[in-house]
Amino acid sequence: MSTIEKVSEEVLLEESLASNNEIVLYNDDVNTFDHVIETLIRVCDHTPEQAEQCSIIVHYKGKCTVKTGEYKELEPQCTQLLEAGLSAEIV
Repeated sequence: MSTIEKVSEEVLLEESLASNNEIVLYNDDVNTFDHVIETLIRVCDHTPEQAEQCSIIVHYKGKCTVKTGEYKELEPQCTQLLEAGLSAEIV
């Protein structure tokens, strides 16, 4: 393997790891399905169908990854979810 190939592999690996962060949304007994769906559409740019599916998964499984990407892009979205009263964190 040449040095150029090795450097390219390392860069690609670093790029893929950089976008491996996730916003995980957790179930609670406070928020309605409608509120969760509307918030996911507004904050995470979900389609109505995608937001509804995530809300159902959260309800039955307890949590769901609602967005993936780089930390710096996810942080403001996670903050908005928290400000809307939802339980979420970046992992």
